[in-house]
Amino acid sequence: MSKTNWNLKSSNFLRLGVLLFGAFIVLLPLLVVFLMSFAPPGASLEDVLKFETSWSLANYRDAWDRGKFLLAFANSTLVAIAVTAFQMVTSALAGYALARLKFRGKQALLLVVLATLVIPFQLLVIPIFLVLKWGHMINTYGALILPTAVNGFGIFLLRQYFQTIPVELEEAATIDGANRLQILWRVMLPLARPALVTLFLFTFIAEWNDLFKPLVFTTRPELRTVQLALAEFQEQFTNNWPLMMAAVTIATVPVMVLFLIGQRQFIQGIAATGIKN
Repeated sequence: MSKTNWNLKSSNFLRLGVLLFGAFIVLLPLLVVFLMSFAPPGASLEDVLKFETSWSLANYRDAWDRGKFLLAFANSTLVAIAVTAFQMVTSALAGYALARLKFRGKQALLLVVLATLVIPFQLLVIPIFLVLKWGHMINTYGALILPTAVNGFGIFLLRQYFQTIPVELEEAATIDGANRLQILWRVMLPLARPALVTLFLFTFIAEWNDLFKPLVFTTRPELRTVQLALAEFQEQFTNNWPLMMAAVTIATVPVMVLFLIGQRQFIQGIAATGIKN
């Protein structure tokens, strides 16, 4: 074996070791939560890590019933899907306009979109609350959906991806008699599937994990989302760690499964948005 091949293999092993160590650091807390969720009440973390406890699904049944997660899951799913749908439509339209159309003030508008990315949502909560109150939407699903129906990140993401698609495809569609909306629907969006999946995952996961909007804009119990139900559950069962870890697992598993399903498209979308023809 040559010295060059030996150095290359050593470098690959070193990179693999660093990646495995990083994965271990990231996954260790999740593993502890998962194992703790099967332990009986009163079990300590040391007992769980030594596998000296019995395992049971009772914590999951108790957490599901006591936390009333069925309604919370329905509310979070409805809000997350609605916000994601709004963002995908608005981001596709605005992103295509900024990528392909020529109009005065285009660069200034793009800078405004980018500027919204550095403004925390918490700074806008008072004017948003006043607008929702004026529109009689406090304590409604509209208060959970409309404030984040448009997002600058989604617009920029799709704008960047649309710029990687050859203009010749649009010119060919124009020759065939397609208008702008038809080009967007039949040509651009099918080719932008990785970016759309990326936007879907980002938005859905962010809405699923959002605690701020339900906490500020709603007080009705029937509008509780998963994160709000989880926060209330933790206040009630502070000392019952196995039950709390079961509730955390219930709230986390759906988004983890969703990410694992779409991870390939997610990686392609993130990689391609940094490329510009």
